[in-house]
Amino acid sequence: MNRFNLLKKSKISSARLGEVKTNHGIFKTPVFMPIATRAAVKSLTAKEVKNLGAEIILSNTYHLMMRPGSELIRRAGSLHQFMNWSGPILTDSGGYQVFSLSKQRKILADGVKFKS
Repeated sequence: MNRFNLLKKSKISSARLGEVKTNHGIFKTPVFMPIATRAAVKSLTAKEVKNLGAEIILSNTYHLMMRPGSELIRRAGSLHQFMNWSGPILTDSGGYQVFSLSKQRKILADGVKFKS
């Protein structure tokens, strides 16, 4: 169950402070999300990322599908288990690559097929 709670609103600007509750934990907003493009934050372990204060990690659906691939993630049990990260993960839709990699993709009725 995901839920956003507004904690505080500025009286002089449109700034606000909130928190998002997810099944994998809570993170405060605004938030800095380390990027784990292919299910890993470069040069850091999940424990190091957590120790640096990260509450959530951002990962990229297109890159996850290209490498490591859905089969490896499935065999691990979940993306959380594959990454050894128990906190929230935000995955984008991969939609940006549909346009930015237009020469390497074909749009089908049931999705998009990419050529690596």
